[in-house]
Amino acid sequence: MNVIWGILIVIVLLFLFVILLRTMLFTPKPVARVEAKSVDLDEDKIIADMVDMIRCKTVSNRDEAMVDYAEFEKFEQLLKERFPKIHEKCQLEKIGKTGLLYYLPGKSSEKPSVCMAHYDVVPIEEEGWSKPAFEGVIEEECIWGRGTLDTKGTLCGIMEALEQMLAEEYVPANDLYLSFSGEEEIDGDSCADIVSYLEQKKIKPAIVVDEGGAVVEHVFPGVQEECALVGIGEKGGVNLDFTMDSEGGHASTPPVHTVLGQLSEAICKIEKHPFKRQLVKPVAEMFDILGRHSTFLYRMIFANLWCFMPVLDMICKKSGGELNAMMRTTVAVTRMEGSKAYNVLPPKASFGVNMRLLGDDTIQSSIEYLQNVIKNQKIKIELVNGMNPSIYSDTACEEWHKLETVIRQTWPEVIVSPYLMMACSDSRHYCRITDRVYRFSAMRLSKEERAMVHGNNERIPIETLLKTVEFYIRLLQVL
Repeated sequence: MNVIWGILIVIVLLFLFVILLRTMLFTPKPVARVEAKSVDLDEDKIIADMVDMIRCKTVSNRDEAMVDYAEFEKFEQLLKERFPKIHEKCQLEKIGKTGLLYYLPGKSSEKPSVCMAHYDVVPIEEEGWSKPAFEGVIEEECIWGRGTLDTKGTLCGIMEALEQMLAEEYVPANDLYLSFSGEEEIDGDSCADIVSYLEQKKIKPAIVVDEGGAVVEHVFPGVQEECALVGIGEKGGVNLDFTMDSEGGHASTPPVHTVLGQLSEAICKIEKHPFKRQLVKPVAEMFDILGRHSTFLYRMIFANLWCFMPVLDMICKKSGGELNAMMRTTVAVTRMEGSKAYNVLPPKASFGVNMRLLGDDTIQSSIEYLQNVIKNQKIKIELVNGMNPSIYSDTACEEWHKLETVIRQTWPEVIVSPYLMMACSDSRHYCRITDRVYRFSAMRLSKEERAMVHGNNERIPIETLLKTVEFYIRLLQVL
């Protein structure tokens, strides 16, 4: 018995030694020092251009009757007026309903690059705004207005950078494309049409840069430094309806289990049986990079996921939120409909869910999983719309390292890391023709500012906008 206890003690000590050793070795990877020259900007021009971009009410809507296309034409005309060098040196193709594709020939066509943004915006609720949403008011060193952050600020940054460089006789090393859509907020076809156009011409971008992550802080457990998060993949987005029919009738004589009761039971089962965890490439790489900068306890977890993954998974299930969404396909019940009268049993009732698919989960496999979970053949599951997860982009290539360097030149103290996008962007369409799609909004954004995207009082600090232009000047220099 003493021998057995001795062996167990040795095993436990060896286990603890391995855990602690791996934790001690799990330190930040060395990063090469980068130097950057200062960038001179025409600040007054940039501010004036951004203000006038905001004054174009390019609000997209799934109902075309609600879209004022004159505002989109106004925006396009504004680009021609404010960026004459671009319109002189670049070829402009109008593609789809709102697609604008600028092409600037480079010294080589071997490694073409694409800089993306969208110029449509979501609607506003005027009563929630402190300043008019479409007047480009300048106050408190900020430009106020819908689209300043999402993503006219990005588009302005791209155009200002290229216009300034063309005035200095810039010729890119490789062909350059600027890809702008006015239907991103409604999942429209314009960007997909642009990609089809490039595909027909057999153009395979070496790099695509679109909106996505940003320079943020306090987004990873135990990490105090600012992080520049670059999305290298997106979860899939799916909307499903769960519908059940009944004979209806008077509410005074209800059946034992009403249709809404059975649908509610199905909802409870779905929430009690989350999808299995998956550790996908963007999340694994983020854990490996940011985990090394974390406090000792978190470093112990991320350095030893082979041991602590079940613990992390349990924490994710209990807490929900972004960390949980990185680890599994999520299901959010967002709609429920029944009778319009209190005393009438509905002949038909339904609830709707929004799903974000991860990794190996597909639209079809997720529907089959939910059918098995609810175990009620009377409930019909109908696909409203959806898309599967995107592919994951390469982070071991020259283009990734160029992007990382430019980010660190612009924000020297940040930790650059891949991450997984929860939301969908137009850039997913480019995954058809390249595996080097990087989603990074070139801005330092606080938690409050991130909440303004699609919210009230959206505004961009002028300093942030100027930094965006600075970033794109540096990026264009290396593409």
